[in-house]
Amino acid sequence: MQLAHITTRPPHLVQALEALAQRVNHQEAAQNLLDELSGITVLVAKKFTNDRTADGLLEAFYLTVGCISLGISRADLPDDGESRLSFLLQHGAEHVFQMGFRQIRELSGLPYAEFLSDFDNDPLVQQRNIKALFSEICRADPNSAWTGDETYKREWLERKRNQEIIQCAQWLRKKHYAGPVKDGDLDAHAVIAIAVIFAILGDGRIVARTGQKDIENLIRRARETRPDIDTGWNELLDKAPPEYQHILRERMDEYRNSIVKKILSKTGAKTVIIAIQKYYAGDELDIDYL
Repeated sequence: MQLAHITTRPPHLVQALEALAQRVNHQEAAQNLLDELSGITVLVAKKFTNDRTADGLLEAFYLTVGCISLGISRADLPDDGESRLSFLLQHGAEHVFQMGFRQIRELSGLPYAEFLSDFDNDPLVQQRNIKALFSEICRADPNSAWTGDETYKREWLERKRNQEIIQCAQWLRKKHYAGPVKDGDLDAHAVIAIAVIFAILGDGRIVARTGQKDIENLIRRARETRPDIDTGWNELLDKAPPEYQHILRERMDEYRNSIVKKILSKTGAKTVIIAIQKYYAGDELDIDYL
């Protein structure tokens, strides 16, 4: 059995400081960096931890180390301490810290789930999210391995994916056959599911909001007319902007042998309706129809 390859490394800031220790006459540069790190740590403690306790200052120091390391990682440097040290000395610790924190702030602005709510726009909630990400990604013990930059990359990809899905759902809402759906809350997974499921009828409508009566009619019509599923789906894909087509195709591939198969089968209509309501329509189910 082949064991997985695991890479462990200290924070980038620590690697830069280790490179500095190898330089001749490094005392002045080291003192300048120490002063900068001390000042940043105090500011972090005042805003995020506690500047009046030893534990608060220690936690702020860990966050400072990680945030500067994140800033260094985003500079796309060669993987060695000397390159990281040169970058740090050229730009200064405070600037590199701000580079790292800017990445955290931008990441917090991306959706962490396929759901939007007016609650997300609350300034207090936004600050809480920034603080949570800051602690999750940037906390770095100088004496331990650090993977905050890898965590950041994974989180960024996941959130960008969520953003694409939400934008696709927002487009579908604008094109809803009965007029744009303007609710503040958005269950993007449900909007896309509804649109893909109803598109099997091939009637040219884009459906982004549904209710129980609509689902009943869908099942009845699909079983009576036995529509060409691919024709209906291709009509939806032709209408959709190119950047959303791969999202819709993924759902089509997923639903072809699951819920669509049940809709067209002899499975009891009530069972199918419950499945769509519970697993697909989600918060986009119009309760006025129930």
